[in-house]
Amino acid sequence: MHMDGTDKKLITLIQADFPIEERPYAAVGEKLGIPEQEVIDRINAIMESGEIRRLGASFDSRKVGYTSTLCAVHVPPEKLDAAIAAINRFHNVTHNYERNHHYNVWFTLIAPSRARIEEIIGEIEADAGIGPVINLPASRLFKIQVDLPVIDG
Repeated sequence: MHMDGTDKKLITLIQADFPIEERPYAAVGEKLGIPEQEVIDRINAIMESGEIRRLGASFDSRKVGYTSTLCAVHVPPEKLDAAIAAINRFHNVTHNYERNHHYNVWFTLIAPSRARIEEIIGEIEADAGIGPVINLPASRLFKIQVDLPVIDG
């Protein structure tokens, strides 16, 4: 999909300033000068294209009784697609990215318990035929706001 200027403004806007109100897409549309339904249609098209995978709120997992961890794994190039599919099939995955390093796939998991995190890791290893996945739970939490402006150039 080729995102146009309005798509880019839309994605940039909703990352940091998603309105919390009865009709948030109407409010976003008002800021962009487009109708509510066009906002919804554009977001759906961008998600269907795979440009963005998730649209949703972020919560402090500890405050709602969940736990999270960072995971790293070495994935041979011929298994990369299978590994990404195995990882992304879990809604528990909040981030997944490839790095230029021996441990070339990193992802974060959130679950109700450490035991469930271990189960998910085991399922990913088995489904993709990879591993071991290195489980790196945080010993200290640092929260930063990361917005990724979508701009030309």
